[in-house]
Amino acid sequence: MVDDAGRQRILALPVTHTPPAAATDAVEIPPATKQRLGLDEARSWIVVTEANAFTWPGPDLRMLPGQGPESAAYGFLPPGLFRLVRDRFLEARRRQRAALVARTE
Repeated sequence: MVDDAGRQRILALPVTHTPPAAATDAVEIPPATKQRLGLDEARSWIVVTEANAFTWPGPDLRMLPGQGPESAAYGFLPPGLFRLVRDRFLEARRRQRAALVARTE
């Protein structure tokens, strides 16, 4: 989305190695997807009960040393996994179980 100042704002869901307390709080990233994205081999989950909102590109990005904003994006999730994460996040928002955390500014 674009804010009133013309800046692109995005939502990014956190990824963690900590298993969720409830199965509906996160979606596990399949090993093949982790490998394709260049992530480590430990089990990881995308948390669907929290989203970080920030300006793209902005100070909240963690870029590779000496590289630009494009290095903060590891790649795309497979469409089916993306839909599952999206749907679970939207359901959590509908049930008021997902927080939006403003990051930039």
